[in-house]
Amino acid sequence: MFNGYGYMMGMHGGWWILLLAIGAALFYVWQRPDPGGKETDDTPRETPHQLLRRRLASGAITPQQYEEHKALLDRDN
Repeated sequence: MFNGYGYMMGMHGGWWILLLAIGAALFYVWQRPDPGGKETDDTPRETPHQLLRRRLASGAITPQQYEEHKALLDRDN
């Protein structure tokens, strides 16, 4: 039945709220980025040599460590 405000109340009135909540939740899940920042299949992966160069550039490893690790990587090829 309608109340004085012009909208439906009662048993069927709650379904609209439920449908809106489900729609909002689905929209949120559909719009958010990949969880955990995982790479997708179309994203190129960083090679071990690229990773090693990036670590050297950021200062995470010394040039001596870079040369040692690079020699190990080149030996496996």
